[in-house]
Amino acid sequence: MKMVTNAFLAAIREGRPQVGLWVSMANNYSAEVVASAGYDWLLVDMEHSPSDMNTVLGQLQAIAPHGSTAIVRPPWNDTVMVKRLLDVGAPGLLFPMVQSVDEAQAAVAACRYPPNGVRGVAGSIRANNFGRITDYYANADDQTAVIVQVESRSAVAQALEIGQVDGVDGVFFGPADIAADMGLLGKHMSDDVWNLILPAARKLMNAGIPVGTLVTDPDFAQKLLAEDFTFVACGTDTNLLAKGADALLAQMRAATGKETT
Repeated sequence: MKMVTNAFLAAIREGRPQVGLWVSMANNYSAEVVASAGYDWLLVDMEHSPSDMNTVLGQLQAIAPHGSTAIVRPPWNDTVMVKRLLDVGAPGLLFPMVQSVDEAQAAVAACRYPPNGVRGVAGSIRANNFGRITDYYANADDQTAVIVQVESRSAVAQALEIGQVDGVDGVFFGPADIAADMGLLGKHMSDDVWNLILPAARKLMNAGIPVGTLVTDPDFAQKLLAEDFTFVACGTDTNLLAKGADALLAQMRAATGKETT
């Protein structure tokens, strides 16, 4: 058995736009619901969700049959956590709060086997189909997506240098934390925030480095894709559920003459 090509990674390397969705509900059942929709990639979040290794494993298993590439965001740039996530079969990782070239290099090293990195070697793991993928060790480094997230003014200023680190496959801008660092907490769609992000993103694009982000405004997400962002998440599962529940209740309250609380 041979290792399959990482579809998301192949696409961003070729500059093909990838539409994604954030998966924050730490549950395999809800992951399967959104995986069935057919997004190019799904971000399985551990940083801001009540996830652990077992819930992530269930989510990866639920997503796998449906064609979306699962990218996992660990809670931190932690070598031990990275090793475990890769062993359970995460096709790629999004590293939060990468603040420097050194931190980007550490993220890459955690995803690479020696002598190219520090990832520990295990034999029978889900990632290699329990030893059945015979070329796993030869191809795992190249087929694991390493995305680094810049989330502060300092990191944005270094975005090009961070993105040029050997082994980094893309740079993801985190507008919410960038806004907070600018003193604009909760105002991540403000012009000031995007006037900081967009020139840095353009420098990366001009250097051939894939750029991504998360915005929950579909029109703005489409605008970013049209402006050469390569991978954009356009919503979150929790937000979709909340808005859908609110809209349905409002419709029913209006029909019965009662206001929603």
